[in-house]
Amino acid sequence: MKIACATLLLAAITGTQAFTAPQPLNARASTSLSVKQSDLDGAQSLIDGILQEKNCGPVFVRLAWHDSGTHDASITEAWPKAGGAIASIRFDPEINHGANAGLAGAVKLLEPVKEAFPDVSYADIYQMASARGIALAGGPKIDMKYGRVDASSPEQCSPEGNLPDAEAGDEGKFGGVGGTASTEDTAAEWHLRKVFYRMGLGDEEIVALSGAHTFGRAYADRSGLGAEKTKFTNGTPTKLSDGSETDKYTPGGSPWVEDWLVFDNSYFTTITDASTSDELLKLTTDKILFKDAGFKPFAEKFGESKDVFFESYAKSHKALSELGSKFEAIE
Repeated sequence: MKIACATLLLAAITGTQAFTAPQPLNARASTSLSVKQSDLDGAQSLIDGILQEKNCGPVFVRLAWHDSGTHDASITEAWPKAGGAIASIRFDPEINHGANAGLAGAVKLLEPVKEAFPDVSYADIYQMASARGIALAGGPKIDMKYGRVDASSPEQCSPEGNLPDAEAGDEGKFGGVGGTASTEDTAAEWHLRKVFYRMGLGDEEIVALSGAHTFGRAYADRSGLGAEKTKFTNGTPTKLSDGSETDKYTPGGSPWVEDWLVFDNSYFTTITDASTSDELLKLTTDKILFKDAGFKPFAEKFGESKDVFFESYAKSHKALSELGSKFEAIE
């Protein structure tokens, strides 16, 4: 069984259950050509409220990344053939791809935002929810661009197989020959490169985006990774970015760091620390960041300075969020 990569598979922390996403109403199939800044501001306010009530930032990051992470920069056919941040993930079959297990619940959580502001595209809503989740968790403010146009039908979904694996499959290989291009490799570092280079991203972006593992958990029934629960995710209070604590989360899963609702650079200091709890995840695609000659300088630099990490992360996240997008002007 292939295990979907934690790099793009931050697990949900809400209690919503997976479901087959309903087909959006035709009236809301694509963004209006006249989306207004006031609508974007209103959508952000609603999203912030959902984040503060549900502590669901990690699953929104995962949703946005799995939408944009399908992009293939080598495809030159007309939009939206190359995939990317086009909200095709809301359609079946894409929402039911193995790597997207559990994400239908995140789509459902954001549906009220679309209902309240129908001129804001789903693609903008998903990417906005991701950026706001990170900002409200203490992470960097990302210079987001809005006005994305949505995919309008299931026929515009990306093929399954474009997202990365965290661990090798039964045959000792990461990735596969599916998707728009083969990502198969016996070496974790080259599998990651095949995935992210296909998107048009490089080694720094691979390492910076991996740092988002500081935020969220992995679940065995979604990614094939993680315990049923750990001492950090068993329902006891966990720290928030303002120093307070909350027990408003659904217990379960395994985090990469102890304070998994705080966005900082602790991922980079935890992976190489042998004294940390064995209940924290340290996957092959995590550890390779500190071994591969191309990745290691960035991983070490990010561990030494949160500011340096945040600067690189914000740029990398912005780039990922715009992959494959077609933008219309905002009024």
